[in-house]
Amino acid sequence: MLDGVEPPAGASHRDRGQTVLSGDLLDLDTRLDEIFTGWARCWKAAEYRFPACVEARYLERLDYFQSFPHLATFPVTLDTEHGNVEEFARGQACDPQGAVELPTLSPTRHVLTPAACYHVYIELEGQALDAPRYITTRATCFRNEDEYTPLERQWNFSMREIVCLGSAAEVEDFLTRSTYVINHFAAGIGLPVEWADATDPFFSPANNPKYLFQKLEPVKRELIYQDDLAIASTNFHRDYFGEAFHITRNGETAYSGCVAFGMERWLSAFLGAYGATREEWSCLEEFTP
Repeated sequence: MLDGVEPPAGASHRDRGQTVLSGDLLDLDTRLDEIFTGWARCWKAAEYRFPACVEARYLERLDYFQSFPHLATFPVTLDTEHGNVEEFARGQACDPQGAVELPTLSPTRHVLTPAACYHVYIELEGQALDAPRYITTRATCFRNEDEYTPLERQWNFSMREIVCLGSAAEVEDFLTRSTYVINHFAAGIGLPVEWADATDPFFSPANNPKYLFQKLEPVKRELIYQDDLAIASTNFHRDYFGEAFHITRNGETAYSGCVAFGMERWLSAFLGAYGATREEWSCLEEFTP
């Protein structure tokens, strides 16, 4: 997507696709996020800020480690028993290639956040909703990938989500209206995108019944820029998270859905569609709060 496009001054790239944002590009990220959170406010969505990690026991409840083991990134700490830390401190921490030679580790009970919305369902565990609930959050997410491209496929990236929990009809209405708002915005700024049915990146998908179910009854749609870069998605979870976390609406298991925006991918799309200078992003002025 970025062929022939110079990123704005101050943007730099690190290993595994990671990008440092500053200057105009960081300002663009902020402006886009303000637009997306403005849509969340239309739903009277409550803003939450969640921890960087998810407890592994919650992801186990969702079969995450069976469905997406290849994507998980685990935070690890040294075992503080038996002089383990002292021995590590006395030695050479990194080998010549920069890899840390770790001694005995403490038990790992957390996973770095793979998707922003998981925190929402954990937070609402056991609640009986007397009205549809809307929550928005922005998270730094981590996914281990085979290949990386700055701004497009990164080890850690920023995700803005708007989540709805309620009845099936309430969630479907939220997703329909959200799709309309996104389409209006994309048309208004002249961004060439189209929607396509999609599936989640399951491990060994041919052997995973959840993948087969998504193929038969699509519940995920992605907003695609230039044929292959998904910059946003709508996701209808049915009652999967409501059942897993015992969330109800009108006495029945709650349904849920979310709209997700990959922030760095939006930056990549803007650089490709309009250019690398602030003046070339004037199309946003009509939509900036």
